[in-house]
Amino acid sequence: MRFLFLSAILLTLPAGCKEETTEEKTDAVVETSLLPPPPREVAMEVYDSAAAVVSETTETTLQPKIIKTGTLRFESDNLDQSFAAVQQAVMKHKATVQNDESGKNYSHSFRNITVRVPNTSFDAFIADISKGVKHFDRKEISAEDVTEEYVDVEARLKAKRLLEQRYLELLSKAAKVSEMLEIERELSNIREEIEAKEGRLKYLQSQVAMSTVRLEMYTNNASESGATVSYFGKMWNALQEGFNNIATFFIRLLHVWPFILIFVVVIGFIRRRFKKKTT
Repeated sequence: MRFLFLSAILLTLPAGCKEETTEEKTDAVVETSLLPPPPREVAMEVYDSAAAVVSETTETTLQPKIIKTGTLRFESDNLDQSFAAVQQAVMKHKATVQNDESGKNYSHSFRNITVRVPNTSFDAFIADISKGVKHFDRKEISAEDVTEEYVDVEARLKAKRLLEQRYLELLSKAAKVSEMLEIERELSNIREEIEAKEGRLKYLQSQVAMSTVRLEMYTNNASESGATVSYFGKMWNALQEGFNNIATFFIRLLHVWPFILIFVVVIGFIRRRFKKKTT
């Protein structure tokens, strides 16, 4: 009887050990399943999920994004009246003057203006400022289609934001310091890319929303340009300009007087040597 009892105990021991080992393995599997996946797997998962969202949004919100620019150069009989007409067009179409430059020289006076116009009022603004212009020395109207770049930047920005959100979730679940550091490193790179994409997208949005018109106006009217009407006045201005040129020439010579002195000494030395050989 004792022998049978001992043999039964020995047979039940291996079964108990197997159950304990299987329980330990299941616990280990549960613990490892709670760990966050590697960053590359996270990126692939997020980009795959973001692809469907991006395709849906691009199909529903796909609209042409056009950047319009115009450059107009023309002669005006009166710059003040032309500028007043431009100001009226600016107020009418809710545009803004970005740059205003004016000046005059001997032959003519000019005024260059850069205007930012809403994209929807671009054609109407060009038509208003063209009224009364007899001839354009230069008239360039261009339209650049940036729809593809706009959609691409917007899609990449959405994917980066989804990836950032996924990493933030993993950071809250991370238990080890090494995992936290790795996730934070990836987050830093993603945020830099997000800022770059946001800046490019804002630039495209501003260029699409507001068109740029450059106006170059000038006049050959002597009374406005500062030139004198009389013939003797023109002669006097020419004499003054010649005197100023002579003064400028001598001033420039003063800057290079050491080289002139060296040149004179070399020429004198060569002439003396030549005279000695001839004698």
